[in-house]
Amino acid sequence: MDILSYLKTEGISPFREMVGIKYTHAENGHSQCVMDVDERLFNPGRFVHGGATFAMVDSGMGAALLSCLDEGEVCSTIDSKIAYLKAVRSGKLTCDSRVVRRSKRLAVIEAEVRNDEELAAKALATFSVFRADMDVVAGFGGD
Repeated sequence: MDILSYLKTEGISPFREMVGIKYTHAENGHSQCVMDVDERLFNPGRFVHGGATFAMVDSGMGAALLSCLDEGEVCSTIDSKIAYLKAVRSGKLTCDSRVVRRSKRLAVIEAEVRNDEELAAKALATFSVFRADMDVVAGFGGD
């Protein structure tokens, strides 16, 4: 199963599904995901809660890294920094993420979130890369 098909499998990430994040691309250290702006994602100020945007960024960066991991490897966020550049009230969010640098055990990934083409957030994260029992990630890395 290719990584994009795996990521689109229902039930793989119930939280991501609940928030409404959908993958459109994941290959060779790059991913793209989209999320429709919905009032259920709003904070009391009536714009998208930073946590929803951050969930999208973290999911996108993880997918970018997953797309270039070796069989049996998994990843986890170590730290992440995000700058919110625009209050979002409507439209669609698109997150483009790419692996900047990858070593044996660490990876640095960057992401940009656009709201209908206008830059809304930028993020940079460090991920840990490690070997895991494939039962933990059943369905990924096999046929």
